[in-house]
Amino acid sequence: MANRRRRGEADGGHAARPLEAGGQVAHDSVRLALVIGALGVVFGDIGTSPIYTLQTVFNPSDPHPVPVTTQNVYGVVSLVFWSVVIIVLVTYVLLAMRADHDGEGGIMALITLVRRWSSRRAGRATALLAALGIFGASLFFGDSMITPAISVLSAVEGLKVVQPSLESAVVPITALIIILLFVVQRRGTAAVGRVFGPVMIAWFTAIGACGVVNIADHPAILRALSPTYALGFLFGHFGTAFFALAAVVLAVTGAEALYADMGHFGRRAITRGWMFLVFPACILSYLGQGALILADSKNIRSPFFLLVPEWGRLPMVLLATAATVIASQAVITGAYSVTSQAAQLGYLPRLRIAHTSESTIGQIYVPWINWLLMVSVLTLVFAFRSSTALAFAFGMAVTGTITITTLLFFYVARAKWGTPTWLIAIGATVLLFVDLLFVAANLTKLIHGAWLPLLIGLTAFTVMTTWQRGRQLVTAERARLEGPLPEFIDDLRTEKVPTLRIPGTAVFLNRGKQTAPLAMRANVEHNHVRHDQVVILSLETKPVPRVPADQRIVVDDLGYRDDGIIHVTARFGYMETPDVPSTLAQLDPARTEGPLDLDQASYFLSKIELRRGKARTMAAWRKRLFIATSYITADAAEYFGLPRDRTVVMGSQIEV
Repeated sequence: MANRRRRGEADGGHAARPLEAGGQVAHDSVRLALVIGALGVVFGDIGTSPIYTLQTVFNPSDPHPVPVTTQNVYGVVSLVFWSVVIIVLVTYVLLAMRADHDGEGGIMALITLVRRWSSRRAGRATALLAALGIFGASLFFGDSMITPAISVLSAVEGLKVVQPSLESAVVPITALIIILLFVVQRRGTAAVGRVFGPVMIAWFTAIGACGVVNIADHPAILRALSPTYALGFLFGHFGTAFFALAAVVLAVTGAEALYADMGHFGRRAITRGWMFLVFPACILSYLGQGALILADSKNIRSPFFLLVPEWGRLPMVLLATAATVIASQAVITGAYSVTSQAAQLGYLPRLRIAHTSESTIGQIYVPWINWLLMVSVLTLVFAFRSSTALAFAFGMAVTGTITITTLLFFYVARAKWGTPTWLIAIGATVLLFVDLLFVAANLTKLIHGAWLPLLIGLTAFTVMTTWQRGRQLVTAERARLEGPLPEFIDDLRTEKVPTLRIPGTAVFLNRGKQTAPLAMRANVEHNHVRHDQVVILSLETKPVPRVPADQRIVVDDLGYRDDGIIHVTARFGYMETPDVPSTLAQLDPARTEGPLDLDQASYFLSKIELRRGKARTMAAWRKRLFIATSYITADAAEYFGLPRDRTVVMGSQIEV
């Protein structure tokens, strides 16, 4: 119930208590705080897109440049506006964010829903959708690496507008900012959000105000809000508009991070922040930049910063730098969430995860991913050295993930909610047509950098699918070595293997109750001892974010109520980190065949050493990859919260 209350508060919902005097005011303040926190974590990526989107579209060094003409400016700005409406507002805010799992969002949540319904409607189509979902999650890792690099670079490049002589300092300053950003991640998103929220409010207010000033000077730019300009540009000048889409997509970067971070703040807070501040501010900035370019085509060199009066450009560079740091934060926290969910679902090894908030579930820090991202981002900064060069690579990751998210959502809408087929057909046709048009446009940039996110995505996809396959093989071989648990219990009862019962409680972690724990079997067969009280504990990860407390524990006496051996199944959601001692403390003493001495209990772990075998279970290179990936697995004792001084690790070897 406590978890349920915390989720209600995180979603901005009403707690189950009577309103006291002033209660509504207090509740409204909680909602406002959530919106401000969301502004500080969720919207940084999409909110800083105005810095580089139009500049990239009209970049004269582009392999397929867009000529700066009045009709092209109207067409591009209109395309940007309607792309944001269709992809961010419709696909994500109005549709995808309704496909949550107990408040958690992101492509991994959609994969979980697909897997759940595929068990009822088995078929190749659902398996293919699940695989596509994993590839979409893999592309998101590419997004998580490119976003900090392009965002911070684009902001710091504003120094060249203020003072051209500072150009050589752009890359070193960018690298320093990125290092500091990743170093402070361990403090958690709550602390970051409290600091960044007000900064983002100032950011959106500033870019919106600058846009309004220039719109007032050239109000004709408001015509671009009409879809006729977008359609006229797209179909009337298709050769130009098609290639321009590869840059227009930069306006919707961050949409997937917005969805993946939903579990941190809830759908309501994110929706309100988007509708009332982020969306209007970004559109006003795009319209203002369009007006500026219409006034003088030379302004295409940096329309965002030239939108600002000369006296305010340096402060705007500083504010933009802060905002792009926040943009990086959005995808970094999204990467943490995706990694955690992938590990819980068996697509990645168990990694050390730190929960950074005692009051808000879902706020986590994954050290291994944090440092991997930092090294990757710094490599991109020093390799590409400009936001323009990185822009060609950026769109591929974004469009691929968006397309897969759209496809999975419509499957869930049909399979789970029973949405009429005709409605699914209309919605999917329109949205997927838009998505695939962007994908096709970005494929034209393949040799200019779009290969990078595809390479990152394919690498991550290979690692995750290899780990899933290898894990299945190890589980099967381990089950063979362990042998059936019922027979093992019968042998103990009949003293087929003479054993001495010693005082105390032993907890053996095992994968299920079908097989005997390797550590327990070794203790009986080699040491000929067993404890008076034995708990065989299996931890199950359910395809839901969190498991209610009343469904957490299942106890089985394994056929005998007087032998002191029980099996306990502890269920956790894929967003939870198991804590074994705390879970065992919830056991009812009446069901444990005697009192458990948890303060002095010994915990036994079976450690598996993997070796490459000759069996043709996987390709040789995949076996090597699986074994190499196993080395980053988090320490089991630490992950499960076991006391170090009372944990015994017993080893065994398995060939794959």
